Amino acid sequence: QVELEESGGGSVQAGGSLRLSCAASRSAFTYCKGWFRQAPGKEREWVAIMEHGGRTKYADSVAGRFIISRDNAKNTLDLEMNNLKPEDTAMYYCGMRTSTSSVLGGCGRHQSYGIWGRGTQVTVSS
Repeated sequence: QVELEESGGGSVQAGGSLRLSCAASRSAFTYCKGWFRQAPGKEREWVAIMEHGGRTKYADSVAGRFIISRDNAKNTLDLEMNNLKPEDTAMYYCGMRTSTSSVLGGCGRHQSYGIWGRGTQVTVSS
């Protein structure tokens, strides 16, 4: 089983930037991988995903501000976050999905992911 570990979270003021990194314990086939976040009392939501072919997608709330990237040699998945807003405050999780089954739905569904890290907290103050 692949293990994931997130890092890079912290506290910043609105307008600031952070870069999150997700390190995988080993290389593995992934149908899709991505960053999700969960604020207290809210459901986990997708932020940015990367499909197997490398295509990336962003939630409307972060498009133009966040960039997802990967380094296959290092088995890492990064999330560069710019112009952060207080509403970006949440625990950020890295997830990987190995199943290609369409029954599970699209890559934006967190329920379709079977591998998760423990998360890294991002707090943005106004």
